Amino acid sequence: MSPSAPIRAPTRLVVTINSAGRQSASFIRVASAVGWHVRAQVHSREGLVAEELAELKNVTLVEGNLEDSEFVAHLFDHADCAFINTTHWGDEVAIGHALADVAKAAGLKHYVYSSMPDHKTFDKGWRGLPLWSSKYAVEKYIRSLGIPATFVYTGIYNNNFTSLPYPLFRMELQMDGTFIWKAPFPPNERLPWLDAEHDVGPALIQIFKQGPEYWSGHRIPLTFEVLTPRQACWAFAKGVGRKVTYQQSPIEITCPIPTGYREHLEALEETLGTKAAPYFGPTMYYPHEAIQLWEGNRGLEEYAREIFPEEERANGMTWMDDSDSDGGGLDAKSAEETRQEAENSFTGSC
Repeated sequence: MSPSAPIRAPTRLVVTINSAGRQSASFIRVASAVGWHVRAQVHSREGLVAEELAELKNVTLVEGNLEDSEFVAHLFDHADCAFINTTHWGDEVAIGHALADVAKAAGLKHYVYSSMPDHKTFDKGWRGLPLWSSKYAVEKYIRSLGIPATFVYTGIYNNNFTSLPYPLFRMELQMDGTFIWKAPFPPNERLPWLDAEHDVGPALIQIFKQGPEYWSGHRIPLTFEVLTPRQACWAFAKGVGRKVTYQQSPIEITCPIPTGYREHLEALEETLGTKAAPYFGPTMYYPHEAIQLWEGNRGLEEYAREIFPEEERANGMTWMDDSDSDGGGLDAKSAEETRQEAENSFTGSC
C-alpha cells in the first residue's frame, strides 16, 4: 500500500433480528452509516421502517419466521457479530435458545443480546415481569454456552410517551392544554430513561468496536438519564412548554391489549409500583457506562421539544397547532412550582 492510500476500516457483517423495532432499527442506521454490512431479519418487508431500512446502503433485509428452524440455521452464515433483541412474538425463550445455538455453531465473534432483569430472582418477594423474565431466561442460556456475549438492559423509552389512550405512558391532554401522566411508579423513585431511536445505535457500535475482550459477560444498562417521575414531568414540561403533572395511580387500560401484555402490566404495577423495586433490580448502577459509550445522547427534555410534537402530529394530533388556547403555557409560577416539585423528589443516586 502506498503512503497516500486511504486507510479502510475493516468491514463487518452483523446480523439483527426484529429489525423494524426501535432498538434494531437504531443500530442498523448507524451500522450502515459507518460502512458495516447488515443482514437484517424482518417479519415483513412492508411498513415504513422496513422500507426505510431497505434503502440504506449495505443493508440486506431477509424476510423470515424466527420459529422456522431452516431459516434460522443460515441466518448467521459468514457473519462476524450479531445484535439480538427477541420479543414476545412466538415462543421467545425457544427462539432465543435456537438463535444462540446457531450463533455458537457459526463461530460469531461477539453476540450482543438485549436482556432485562427477572425480579423474582433477587429473593426479595418481588414478582417477575413476564416479558422481562423471558429475556432473562434467554440470557442465562446464552451464558451457559460460553460464547463471547454482552448483555444490554434498556431503560424506559422516551418514545413510549403518547397522548393516545395507551396504558402506562399516556401523556393525557387536558381541556386546559396541560398534560397529566398517570402511572404506578412512586413519584420519588429514580427511573432509567433512554431515547431508543437516537441512542441505542451509537452505543452498540461502541460496544462492538471495543469488542468482547472488554465487554464479554458484562451487563450494560443502556440509560442516559435517571429521573423520578416528577423530574421526568419537569423535563417534559420544559420541552413542550406546557405544564405536565404526575399522578401515581393504577395502570389504566382503556384499549384492547394482548393477554400477555396485560399480565406484564399487572406484575409491573405490583413490583415497580406497590413494592417500589428498582427498575433493573438492586445490583445495577447507571448511567455512567452508557454515557461513556455515547456522549451525544438525547435527553427527555430535548425529545419532548423536538420529537414528541412531530410524533403526535403523525398520529393525527393537533394540540401543538392550537393557537387559540394558551396551551396551559408554562408561566413563571407554574414553572417554579414544577421545578421545586422535581427538586424535592431527588432521593440520591442509583
